[in-house]
Amino acid sequence: MEHIALYRAWRPQSFQDMVGQQHIIRTLQNAIREQRLSHAYLFSGPRGTGKTTTAKVLAKAVNCEKGPAAEPCNECEACRRITAGAVMDVLEIDAASNRGVEEIRDLREKVKYAPTEVRQKVYIIDEVHMLTTEAFNALLKTLEEPPPHVMFILATTEPHRLPATVISRCQRFDFRRVSIEEQSGRLKMICEQEGITAEDEAIQYICRLSEGGMRDALSILDQIASFTDGQVSYEQVLSLTGGIPSKQFSQLAQTLLDGDVGSMMQMIEDLMQEGKSADKCMENLMYYFRDLLMIKTVPQADKLTERVLDPEDYREMAHAFSRPQLFRIIETLNHYQTEMKYSQQPQMLFEVALLKLCSIPQQEHTSADRPAASAAGVDSGEITQLKRQVTELEKKLEKALQGGLTASGGGGTQASGQGGSSRSSKGGAPRVSRAAKIPSGLEKYVAQKDSSDTSMIQSKWHQVLQAVKDEKVTIHAWFMNGEPVSVLEDSILVAFKNDIHRETTEKPMNKGVIEQVFERLLGQPYRLVTMMLKDWNEAIQGGTVAAEKPFELEHEEEQGGGGKEPWVDEALQMFGEDLVVIKE
Repeated sequence: MEHIALYRAWRPQSFQDMVGQQHIIRTLQNAIREQRLSHAYLFSGPRGTGKTTTAKVLAKAVNCEKGPAAEPCNECEACRRITAGAVMDVLEIDAASNRGVEEIRDLREKVKYAPTEVRQKVYIIDEVHMLTTEAFNALLKTLEEPPPHVMFILATTEPHRLPATVISRCQRFDFRRVSIEEQSGRLKMICEQEGITAEDEAIQYICRLSEGGMRDALSILDQIASFTDGQVSYEQVLSLTGGIPSKQFSQLAQTLLDGDVGSMMQMIEDLMQEGKSADKCMENLMYYFRDLLMIKTVPQADKLTERVLDPEDYREMAHAFSRPQLFRIIETLNHYQTEMKYSQQPQMLFEVALLKLCSIPQQEHTSADRPAASAAGVDSGEITQLKRQVTELEKKLEKALQGGLTASGGGGTQASGQGGSSRSSKGGAPRVSRAAKIPSGLEKYVAQKDSSDTSMIQSKWHQVLQAVKDEKVTIHAWFMNGEPVSVLEDSILVAFKNDIHRETTEKPMNKGVIEQVFERLLGQPYRLVTMMLKDWNEAIQGGTVAAEKPFELEHEEEQGGGGKEPWVDEALQMFGEDLVVIKE
C-alpha cells in the first residue's frame, strides 16, 4: 500500500480532533448550534496551525446531511465527498496561483448560481494575501453581500498585507502556535497508532523545532521514523536535523569563559567535519545563549526556552555569565548572523564571531565579582574614557584658577591687561568669558605639522570620517567640518572652520565616540584636541595667538551706582554667563 505522509494521514476530520485552537473551535460550534454563522471568515496565524483544516471541517459541518451539526458525522455522502475533495460546491482556491483580477471576476460570476450537490457553497481562499490590489477590489462587493447560499473562508499567514476593507467584512480568528505539551501528547498518540517507538526527549525536541506548527512536527517525525525503522532517539533527531547536543553547547560556552581559543577552534572544526552548516550552528548558538539569559533572568523559564529540555542542567552555566555579558554575546552573534547572509565564507564569519566572543568574559567579570558600575552594565572602555575626561577637566580648572589669581593681582584691585581699576560683578568675583580655545603648547603642534605621523593621519582621515559616520551620523555631520593639522605624541589637533561645529564636537559624549574610533582604526589611543582654523593659520604664519590663555577674565564697568546695563542682566539671565561675552 502506498505510504501517505503522516501530516496528511492524521489531518483532523472533525473539530474534536483539532489540537491547540479550542478558543476558535468553541466559537464556531456555538455559531453552528445557534445558527449564527457569518457569510465570511478570516483565519490568520502561523503555518501548520490548522487554518485550512478548520475551514474544511467547517464546510463539512454546515453541509452534513445530519446537520448543520457542531460536529460533522464523516459518514454521510456529503461529508465523505467533501473530505475527498470531490464536491464542486466546496471549492479550495490557491490565491498564490490565482491572484489576478480575471480569476476573481470568474469566481464572482459563479457565486450567483445555487449549489447543486450540497446545502451551501463554501469558497476557501488559501494564502489570500497573495491577491493583487485589483483582485481585492473585485472581491469586495461580493464579499460584503454574497448570496445567502455562499460562505467565504479566507486563510492567510500575513494578515497585515490584507486591505482593511477586506478585514472589516470578515469575522477574524487568530490561530496561535500549538504548545509543546499539546504537540507532545498528539505525537505520542500518533506514534502508538503507527507503531513508532520514540523517546520523550526526542518528541520534545521535535516539538521545539516545529516552532508551534503541528504539520512541521509530523513531517519531522515522519522523516526520522523512516530513517530509523520506527526507533526514534534523541541523538538521531539531532543528527538528522543538524542540531547540536546540549553537551557541546556547554563545552563551547565554557571555552568562551576560559578564553581558550585553541579548544574553541578545534570544536568549530569538529562541527564542520560532522556536516553542520555554519549558519545553522550560529542560529543554534544564539538560541542557546538566549535560553541562558531567560533562565538567568526569569524564574521558572522552562516554558520560555526554545532548545533546553531540562533548565536545571543549565542554571550553573547561566550563573557563570552576567546579564550584560549575555546581552553582548547575543548582539554579537546576531550581527554576524546577518552578515552571513551576504558572505561567501560563512564558516570564516562564524570563527570570527566566536573569537570576538572570547574577549567578552575577560573584559567583564561576573556580576558577583564586578564593581557596582560594571554590574549596572557600564562598559569598561566607557569608564576609562570618563576617567580621562575628568583628568582633563581638572587640569583646565587648575589653569583657569591660576589665571584668575594672576589677573586679580592677589587682592582684586588691578585687572591684568585692562589698564584700569577693578570692576567687579554683583557677587564681587571676576567673570570668566567664553573665548576661543587655543591648545597649550601650540608651538609644539606647529613644529609637528609636517611630521610623518601627521601625514599618516591625514591620509587615513577619510576612513576616520566614515567610521565616525558608521558609529553616529549626527556626530559625523559636525566633525566633518574639521581637518587634522598636526599630531603631537598621543594628540590629534583638528582645526574647525565654524565654532559651533567645534563646540559640538568637544561635548564629552561626542568626543568619546571620536576617540574610540581613533583607537580602533589607528591602532592606538589618541586624544582629540580642537581649535579654530583661523587661529591655526595665524600661528603657522607667525601671527600672535594667545596660546596660553584658554580662558579670559573680564570685569564689568561700574555704571553709576555700580550696576550693569539692564540689557546685560537680561542677556545673562537668558543665555548664562558661559555664552555671554561683554566687551568694553
